[in-house]
This record gives sequence, structure tokens and C-alpha cells, in this order.
Amino acid sequence: MTDHTPALQRPATRTARLSAIEQALLTRIVTSQSQLSQILADQGIEVTQATLSRDLDEIHATKTRLADGTVAYAVGKQNIDEHPASNPDAKTEQQISRVLSGLVTSVAAARNLVVVHTPSGAAQYVASVIDKQPIEGVLGTIAGDDTVMVICSEDDVAKRRAQWLLDVASKA
Repeated sequence: MTDHTPALQRPATRTARLSAIEQALLTRIVTSQSQLSQILADQGIEVTQATLSRDLDEIHATKTRLADGTVAYAVGKQNIDEHPASNPDAKTEQQISRVLSGLVTSVAAARNLVVVHTPSGAAQYVASVIDKQPIEGVLGTIAGDDTVMVICSEDDVAKRRAQWLLDVASKA
């Protein structure tokens, strides 16, 4: 399956760079700073080794030995058995299911959008959880008080993601 997600355009800011680094570590197996530097360069982000080292420290990235023996960078609570590059769907579903199971009241697709209804006051939290996961075809979210709009790259992606969100929310 080909990923039709348009490339994100990032401003040349420290915050955007940190976000790009974190996203790279969450979605790929990165074994060295030079590899990470190249990934960032491919996104138009030039960074020195010293800056990259400080950035990795700031986002609390650590080197972790994967199940196959490879040593790679990990962010947050990733562990050896849950590296997203080896099993992205299971990890993503598990994390999202914990939140969505009690907070999603309905889901509907409309063109390239998915509309998610929540109890009053929960939409911002649900949107944040969705935004933090590397979900193929999802560009981002917008949240109000009780409604989240998930912006997808294409209409058919929105239909699949709506069903997926409904399935994940129903797992409790």
C-alpha cells in the first residue's frame, strides 16, 4: 500500500525541528545521529551534530537494543518489543484504544474528513492523542469542545480511518 500522505512542510524553528526528530524516531529505526541528520536533511532541515545531540537529549531519546540486537534511538516509553517500525498498528491501536474507548460517542466520514464526537470537554484530549500517533494518511486534527475533525489525505483514507477509529474505540 502506497502512502499518499503529502509531505509536511515545517517552519525553520527549533520546535518544528524537535517535532521532526521525534516523529522520525517514532516511525523509523534510527541507529545513528548521522542517519537522523540525513532524514532531517531530506525534509529540508539542516542541523549540526552538536545541535542534534542536544535535541536528542532534550526530547529524552535513548539508545535501546531492539529484539533483533540492533541498537536504535527510542523516544519516551518505547521499549524493545514495541518499536513502531516493527509493529506500528498494534502499538498505535493499543495507545489510542485506551483513550478512545470511553470518550468517542460517534464517528463519521465526510470526504477527506473524519468527524469524531465526544462528551463535552473531551475533544481536545482525543485530538491530542490522535495527533501524537503516526497514523498513515492522517494529516492532523482540529478540536472544539465535543467534536474532533480529523483531516485525512484523501477521501478513501477518511473512510478507512473512520472505520478504524470506530473499531479501536469499541475494543474496551
